[in-house]
Order: sequence, then structure tokens, then C-alpha cells
Amino acid sequence: MKMHLDEKIWLIISFGMIMGFMAFTGYQTFVLGMGPPSNMETIDPQKVDVTAPFDNPGVYEIGENEYEVVMTLEIFSFNPGEIEVPAGSTVHFTMTSKDVTHGFQVAGTNLNAMVMPGHIQKISQKFDEPGEYLVLCNEYCGAGHQHMATTITVK
Repeated sequence: MKMHLDEKIWLIISFGMIMGFMAFTGYQTFVLGMGPPSNMETIDPQKVDVTAPFDNPGVYEIGENEYEVVMTLEIFSFNPGEIEVPAGSTVHFTMTSKDVTHGFQVAGTNLNAMVMPGHIQKISQKFDEPGEYLVLCNEYCGAGHQHMATTITVK
């Protein structure tokens, strides 16, 4: 099979572009550390209530304008149910699920995580603007999924 010179040129250019994109993405991920956040900590989902820190979920001040929210997600509820932090604070969320895969999305921010049973998910967000932020489960978790919501109040 004979290829026209134009076809060979476009094939070489296309292959070079693909290799360049892969190299650029690899550089960003491994050298600059710009890969997606992941946390490989695991937990026994049957023992969440007796395993620290999930045995005492809540909002804890860990520094000046810095808070940790230890949260468990279970069928149709977030625990703690409501979160209140001052404006300008950085909040570190440590979450796990007791039963099925849940989503954790905070409307008006870039916070979006999948929370799976047996895994500990950690994400952080700085809340500069005062207001009430809606937290939704964006992974279907059962018949009452549409009722799984809570709020973060920033004062």
C-alpha cells in the first residue's frame, strides 16, 4: 500500500502531537505534582463508629483560621449535619462512607469528591465569602438520594 506524501506528513505530525501531549501531562503530574488528589488510607466500613477520628465527627479548630471537619456519610445524611466556620478560614474535610458510595459537592466552589466505603477522602477549601453553601450528594445512593443535603455556614 502506497501512502501519499501528505498522508505521511499528517501522520507524523499527529503522532508527534499525541506524544507531546502525553509528555506534557506526565510532566505536570509527576514533576509538578498537579495530579488529581488521592488518598490511599483505608478503613473497615463496618467499624467506622469505633475508629478514630470518625468515632467523634464534628468541626475542630486546628489553627488560626484553620478547621478540620471530620465527617461520615451514610444513607441520606451527612454527620455533622451543619457546619459553621468564620469567613477567610481554610477547612480540611476528612470523610468516609458507612454504607455505599456517596458524593460530596459544595455548590459555588470547586469542592467535589467521591466518598467510598472503606476509603478515607481528604480535601480542603478556603471559604473567603460569607454565606450559606449548599452541600449535596452527587452520587446516586438510593431511593432517598434527593434528600441528602446539608449546609456550610460561613460567617
